[in-house]
Amino acid sequence: MNYWAKLSIEYANQRNYLDDLFSVYPTIPNGIRDVDKNIWEEIEKSFKKQDNLKLVESVLKLKLFPIKDSYVAYLKRDKTAIKRNPKTIDRLSGRLYEMGLDEIFERATEPKETNRQIGPLFGRWINKGSLGIKPVPLKKFISSDENAILDAKDNEMMNFAKEHLKYKHKKGLDLVARFNGKYVIGEAKFLTDFGGHQNAQFNDAISTAKTKVDAITVAILDGVLYIPSKNKMHKSIIKDYKNQNIMSALVLREFLYQI
Repeated sequence: MNYWAKLSIEYANQRNYLDDLFSVYPTIPNGIRDVDKNIWEEIEKSFKKQDNLKLVESVLKLKLFPIKDSYVAYLKRDKTAIKRNPKTIDRLSGRLYEMGLDEIFERATEPKETNRQIGPLFGRWINKGSLGIKPVPLKKFISSDENAILDAKDNEMMNFAKEHLKYKHKKGLDLVARFNGKYVIGEAKFLTDFGGHQNAQFNDAISTAKTKVDAITVAILDGVLYIPSKNKMHKSIIKDYKNQNIMSALVLREFLYQI
């Protein structure tokens, strides 16, 4: 097993891992979503008039459509399709009438899912100077050979890695750094459960760690994968990915300074 994966597993199982991890991923639930008053007035009027077309048009303006339906995304992206597909509009409006105004409002104001809030948190943690130095913009990053972390969006980090480090992967990056004269790139994920989307997130980070570049690659993973179990994620970091640098964000600083 990779030393850093082993250290991360020990940390997760012998120390106050979740308490410390909250400094990296402070997943505080959001309050309810706001609904624009003017949009809601439109919805109420068209609902009371039983104006199917206007009702669906108005509800589509909400940040969260109150019905999970495979055709909604299409209608949001192509407004002309609303008038060309009356049966779809009647079907959706029928479900809205069945729900009633109170339930429409309740569903439209549901808070964002915690997983969708996690993305930017790792970057915010780094920007606080948690790795010992504060990130710097591109010009300053490339103007010296000192220890540095690049302050940029994930796509901008990817472009830098492509131009300077022979990075050919299609995924954006969460970390581009230089320590002791060596470049380090990586992707960070907080895996909150097993299965489905979480497995895909795990595979994304691992594929970045496995890519061949002119840099040290890391998969900065946290969450349930460090729980000893027969789950694929835990088994694979022990057996299948012995040569990859897999680690918790909580041991990343130690890793960087010993390079």
